[in-house]
Amino acid sequence: MIESGGWRPTAPIANLRKRADILATLRAFFAQRGVLEVETPLLSQAAVTDIHLDSIAADGGFLHTSPEFAMKRLLAAGAGDVYQICKVFRAGEAGRHHNPEFTLLEWYRVGWDYRRLMAEVAELLAQVLDIDVEAEYVSYRDAFMAAVGLDPFAAPVEALEMAADRARLGRAGPLDRDGWLDLLAGGCVYPALGKDRLCFIYDFPESQAALAHVRPDEPPVAERFEVLFNGLELGNGFSELTDAAEQRHRFERDLAYRREQGRAEPPVDGRFLDALEAGLPESAGVAVGVDRIVMLACGAERIGDVTTFTAENA
Repeated sequence: MIESGGWRPTAPIANLRKRADILATLRAFFAQRGVLEVETPLLSQAAVTDIHLDSIAADGGFLHTSPEFAMKRLLAAGAGDVYQICKVFRAGEAGRHHNPEFTLLEWYRVGWDYRRLMAEVAELLAQVLDIDVEAEYVSYRDAFMAAVGLDPFAAPVEALEMAADRARLGRAGPLDRDGWLDLLAGGCVYPALGKDRLCFIYDFPESQAALAHVRPDEPPVAERFEVLFNGLELGNGFSELTDAAEQRHRFERDLAYRREQGRAEPPVDGRFLDALEAGLPESAGVAVGVDRIVMLACGAERIGDVTTFTAENA
């Protein structure tokens, strides 16, 4: 039985009005820059292999965790610069800053790299949040060493585990190297970044490249960035990987890891790989959480304060 009053929206109407204003501002930002708004399906026959994400199965396929694969197919077809504001779905995501269904802003710039895109992200967020466009920029390695005292590219797993224990960071079950890095990043590194201003953390370990281009430095680094404000992650972007063979290899590596862990092995998006084979232009892309932007703009504490209905009362 639904509790009395459970029909009401979780967000105050004033916050929903602010949300509408922000959505209008986002669209105006891209219209002024000639970026094409597109829509791609929420339902896909394939799903992400990313070991950090799990898709939600639906009749006939999977609800997408991001419009990334479909939007890159548009890039390969010659669409040029594109953006999209859409609902995305991720299994097991719930909490103060998470809901299984949330709104994502994703855009791609042809001929750009991740550094140029970071500047545009700063422009957009400064405009929407009415904050200074001057941002802090720090490499993943420098931020990690400042907060934890260890080189994330070289420290042994045992040292990472000891650092997490010293910081009293709880965990559920055993972790691999990237698991320890993520735990320390979330518990020690990110909270120290972006104090009342935007912060871009960039050049991640190769093992955390996702769909990013990897630069052959010593050691190799992924041309990936995350943008934060007061320790809250707002977005994740890359210089995009355009090599179909390398992308296929990463998918296969993800599936092998899932197999070892006894997790579901989703079907790989063959059409996306075909698009890479046909030729994805050099480009940079980023996904930004709209709900989190609205939270900051409204001074809200929970994602339910800026969405009409959360998963619990939808």
